[in-house]
Amino acid sequence: MRFKTFDIIPHGTSFDFVGKRKIAVVLSLIANLAVVVWAVAHGLNFGVDFAGGTEMEVKFGKSVDPAAIRRSVEELGFKDASVQTYGPDSDNTYLIRVGRIALLGADEVKKVVDAVQARFPLQGAPSYNPDTGDKIDFQFQGAPPTPAALRAVVEAAGVRVREVREEAGLAAGTRSLAVITAGIREKVEHDLATRFGEARPEVRRVEYVGPAVGRELRNQGFKAILLAMGLIVLYVGFRFDFRFSPGVIIALVHDAIITLGFFAFSGREFNLTSVAVILTVVGYSVNDTVVVYDRIRENQGKLGGKRLGDIVNISINEVLGRTFLTSLATALSLVGLLVFGVGTIWDFSMAMLIGIVSGTYSTWFIAAPMTIWLEERAEKVKGARAAA
Repeated sequence: MRFKTFDIIPHGTSFDFVGKRKIAVVLSLIANLAVVVWAVAHGLNFGVDFAGGTEMEVKFGKSVDPAAIRRSVEELGFKDASVQTYGPDSDNTYLIRVGRIALLGADEVKKVVDAVQARFPLQGAPSYNPDTGDKIDFQFQGAPPTPAALRAVVEAAGVRVREVREEAGLAAGTRSLAVITAGIREKVEHDLATRFGEARPEVRRVEYVGPAVGRELRNQGFKAILLAMGLIVLYVGFRFDFRFSPGVIIALVHDAIITLGFFAFSGREFNLTSVAVILTVVGYSVNDTVVVYDRIRENQGKLGGKRLGDIVNISINEVLGRTFLTSLATALSLVGLLVFGVGTIWDFSMAMLIGIVSGTYSTWFIAAPMTIWLEERAEKVKGARAAA
């Protein structure tokens, strides 16, 4: 059986990739510097995953001005509030983000503790941590009161209660009650219903992340990217030659920064999904690069008399059709997500598409040509030492 062939890139193509490497390096440096400068000057729009705080997805029945929503949330006391469109404009869905996860202040906590202590004997000091939300843990001497009785005492002190939950106590065999008060969600939801009642606001999703947890997630995310790059460099070094590793790491850093540029310039939310995008792009890019390096290794055995630059050019041109078709097929799979996806799915797809284009470009113009440049530099240094 013979397969039909369909060649977008004709056989015998001999484009001079190596000869264009200087222009490619200059363009890449400009693009990478622009991303780094912009990210440093303006910062990334870290999501709740990394920045900590409360994020609410709110859908309205009709169009509402995002600036009006932000002003209403700021008037509630959240001066760092931000509002952005989530999905197509026709969905009338917005992400409301504030930098806090707890609404209770120190005065309100003291008022609640004093009221409960005056009514029921406590064992030890109540526990309250604003980084874990609007929750006060009480441990009682003897039999604890009923949840309904504790709720009545707290609400009599002027604080609304969402739930009273029974939990295990600090000491073995003891029980405690956790009072969860009405927090940021209830306050914002009530205000939106009051101000924009005709638009029928509906809170669809709420996420809470403490600032310490957010910082830890952010640090671990960037460490994962660096670790992946380091392991890829080791793999390429052991499979081929460590002379090829610098070209790979330059190409990977280039692709990671270009993908990061999408989030920096667009202001789209940078979260754990964004880290997954960068890791996926890095893996995709090195897959193409390994194919080219494999062909270079084969051609070094068959074309031993040629210069390394000529072998690299021949090798890239030989797998040019394969690289182009693979990238095109992967890009086409993202088109549906870009057309029908919203929110995080759309961000993921667009960043992936940019990363695929960058990864294909870096395979042709960065990874293998940079290896030649490093070889030429090493030869010059060796020649200078020999002359000396």
